[in-house]
Amino acid sequence: MKEHKGAYAFNSENPTVITIGTFDGVHAGHQKIIEKLVATAKMSNMESAILTFFPHPRMVLQKDTNIKLINTIEERRQILEASGIDHLIIHPFTQQFSRLSALEFVRDILVHKLKAKKIIIGYDHRFGRNRTADINTLKEFGEQFDFEVEEISPQEIAEVAVSSTKIRKALEEGKVEKANSYLQHPFTLTGKVVKGKGLGKGFGYPTANLEIAESYKLIPKNGVYVVRSIINEIPYFGMMNIGTNPTVGGKDRTIETYFFMLDMDLYGIDLQIELLTRIRDEVNFESVDALKIAMKQDEAFSIQYVKDNYAE
Repeated sequence: MKEHKGAYAFNSENPTVITIGTFDGVHAGHQKIIEKLVATAKMSNMESAILTFFPHPRMVLQKDTNIKLINTIEERRQILEASGIDHLIIHPFTQQFSRLSALEFVRDILVHKLKAKKIIIGYDHRFGRNRTADINTLKEFGEQFDFEVEEISPQEIAEVAVSSTKIRKALEEGKVEKANSYLQHPFTLTGKVVKGKGLGKGFGYPTANLEIAESYKLIPKNGVYVVRSIINEIPYFGMMNIGTNPTVGGKDRTIETYFFMLDMDLYGIDLQIELLTRIRDEVNFESVDALKIAMKQDEAFSIQYVKDNYAE
């Protein structure tokens, strides 16, 4: 897959089959559309391309929006790279870009820059300044500029919309296994390991404190989770606490992970952690001793869960 930082950086001269969208989560519904895109491109002897945007249009057009996304843009890129597409175009979404007319977007971006000969798009897709153009407008442009338009069925579009809503709801409720079933891959948190207060180490559970730079990233419900991370090409399992550590008077929300069988200084490295299942809510225990007992139980649960589900 070739990545292009914007449509104007696209430099292939080969005709393309394109789909357009946010693809947040790159979940099962998205994957069906991408499979159709890749298969169509191969049958037509063209190259497959996804045009996506960053920041999310609502972040630019609705400044006060509190939108939370399933993926950071880097996580989205990684998942799409494994999908078999030829080109990923991540176009900067700006106020200026939003003011392009439908004609300018189709003629200057899709046709002239991206060499589109076929566009696979949802029946309800709207584009151009103030989102005034629709799929019928696109079909008219297709006749004018010599490209085909293939419509994604209402059923498939509904599946995408419902899945995205269900995934966000499941994560907000802490139901990561449910979210993962919709995604067809584990939900991940990606960030830099920073120094924390060292409380876990004092309890015998040294933790990697994950700092996520992207404020738009959806963080699941507070609680304790079984997790996995690939570090130096080796999978390590562990348990993660998302929350404020109320038993020891914590106030700020943190993401802390204790990895089993890992003796390594992780400070300063970028880490991607997969959430596999949720163990329990975060609890304000009556004493530190009660917290330590709960952590032992969490560890035993996690190790058994890994044995039951990931033993080779």
